[in-house]
Amino acid sequence: MGRLNQLAINDEGFIFDPLTGESFTVNRTGLFIIKKLKENKSEEEILEDMLNEFNVSKDIAEKDLIDFIQKLKSYGLV
Repeated sequence: MGRLNQLAINDEGFIFDPLTGESFTVNRTGLFIIKKLKENKSEEEILEDMLNEFNVSKDIAEKDLIDFIQKLKSYGLV
């Protein structure tokens, strides 16, 4: 996952990128996804984990996952 593994992340969703000096925050779902990506889980595994963790339909979880990963890609993190 390259740069993703370099991020400093706290349990409240504050994320710091030491490479660029930028920081941002994510909600509980975003934090969950980032942690799973750092564990080298596939998108399918993350989706399954999301369905087990959150009370949400598969369609919504899948959309949230895809949208969030797209956002990470736009920042060059994945």
